[in-house]
Order: sequence, then structure tokens, then C-alpha cells
Amino acid sequence: HQPLDLEEVRKPWSSLKFLLTDSMTRMLDPLTVGRVIGDVLDSFNPSVKLEVVYGPNKRVYNGHEFMPSAVCAKPRVEIGGDDMRSFYTLILTDPDAPSPSDPHLREHLHWIVTDIPGTTNVSFGEEIVGYEAPKPFIGIHRYVFVLFKQKGRQTVYAPASRDHFSTRDFSEENGLGLPVAAVYFNAQRETAARRR
Repeated sequence: HQPLDLEEVRKPWSSLKFLLTDSMTRMLDPLTVGRVIGDVLDSFNPSVKLEVVYGPNKRVYNGHEFMPSAVCAKPRVEIGGDDMRSFYTLILTDPDAPSPSDPHLREHLHWIVTDIPGTTNVSFGEEIVGYEAPKPFIGIHRYVFVLFKQKGRQTVYAPASRDHFSTRDFSEENGLGLPVAAVYFNAQRETAARRR
């Protein structure tokens, strides 16, 4: 009889391994675990570097907690991309307003900067909705930075209100498509004891 061809045996397993790894990666994605995918965004493939830093060196990583006092001033935001001829829109939104257990104001908009040239930072863009510092009164709130690639320059317009903002609707109305990057942090109200 014929010797066993190990490659033939491995083939179905390698594709299964890929499938498992792919779906496990998606399940373990911090944006999915933190329900940012679902509550705020549809699933997307990150394709542009987004780095958000508060103060001198407090970088935002998915799911990390920040004190509201540490996020009073707008952050430095560096974006990647291919070149300066591509333009991006950055949004900061809170899907947990006024509280995570009753988010009836979802989403509350905190910031929009448009026309940011690729490979630069937000200071080169145009702020169409000013930065509003996060002030979570009840519970732990998620604050989500979302980056979209624009079709062209000066094609994105400010929404009518900060409350009941929808990142999905905003993207659709302005022809932005799916995000190219996102990162979020958590914050809750500071008590006098927590500030020390």
C-alpha cells in the first residue's frame, strides 16, 4: 500500500487553523471586546496608524482608563497614511451618555477635525467641532477616537448637534465609508480621593 502523504493530511487542518485564528483574532480585538464595534462602528480593517497622546506622554491604548483631569486639554494626534495629498477626519465620541446603563443621549460628540493631511497631525486640520473635555458623571464611559479617510478636501460638514450624534450616519452623510483607524479609552468621575 501507499505511504501516507503528510502534506495531504495537513491541508484541511491548515485552512481550519487559519479560520480559527482569524475569528479568534476578531473576537479578541479590543474594539470588539469593548463593544465599540457594534455600539459605534461596524467591523473594519485598520489601515492607517493613529496615535493619540494626552499631556507630555500619556498615550491612549484601547480600554485603558484615564482620569478626566488628564484629558481636559485636547490631545496630540499623529496619523499615518500614504502621503499629504490624502485627507482625514477625526471624531471623538462618547457612546455612554449620560450613563452606560441608560445611554439615551448616545452618542455625545466631543470633537471633529477635518482635512488633516496624511502623515501629519491634527494641528494641520480644520476643527469643525471644538474639543469638549470628557466629563463622565455616572459610570465608566468609553471615549472613542475614529479616523476616516476623506474622498477630497472640504467635503465634511459639522453636524447640527453634539447629542444623539451617530458616527455611522455622519460617515454616510459625508461619504466617508468605513473607518481606517479607531482607539478608545475609559473614564469615570473622579472623587476627591481618586484625584490624590
